[in-house]
Amino acid sequence: MTEKKTKTPVTQESLSQELEQFAKDVAAPKKKMGRPTIFTQDLADTICVRLSLGESLRSICRDDHMPAQQTVYVWLNRDKAFQDQYARAREEQADTHADEIIAIADEDPEVNPIRDKDGNVIDIKIDSGYVAYQKQRIEARKWTAAKLRPKKYGERVTHAGDDESPLVLENNMNVFGELLKAIKLQRQTEG
Repeated sequence: MTEKKTKTPVTQESLSQELEQFAKDVAAPKKKMGRPTIFTQDLADTICVRLSLGESLRSICRDDHMPAQQTVYVWLNRDKAFQDQYARAREEQADTHADEIIAIADEDPEVNPIRDKDGNVIDIKIDSGYVAYQKQRIEARKWTAAKLRPKKYGERVTHAGDDESPLVLENNMNVFGELLKAIKLQRQTEG
């Protein structure tokens, strides 16, 4: 069986209430939907502080109240002051990662006690999975720090031609003269 819906009678009071509610809905300020797209210094400051504390831009931009990652890149292309602020935050992020490396290395490893049949601890075994996990965390931070601040945390590679070991060019035309004499002598002996 289907139930019949009974209509409520329309009264002056119900119409007034509906009209009042409609007016409130229209007059009420709309809540902004979506992520912010307009640059503000407050947003830039928040992004840069969180970056300098070691958080990735990707994780920052996942927050609902933060702009999309692409929007941050657009801001970087348009605003020189934000570029400079962002670059400083990334350098500080490298320092944060370096500090985290020390903290991770100083953590006590997870250990598994080995017991005899009476329950007495006879040996302690370090969890190799935990060690591998910690090593991976350290390596990721080392790599990131080296990329963000290569002069401070990168590998020291010496190339000829830099300030400390300048490239020396010798212009020795005698080599070519000797080569020409040898070719001329060879032609004379063949002919």
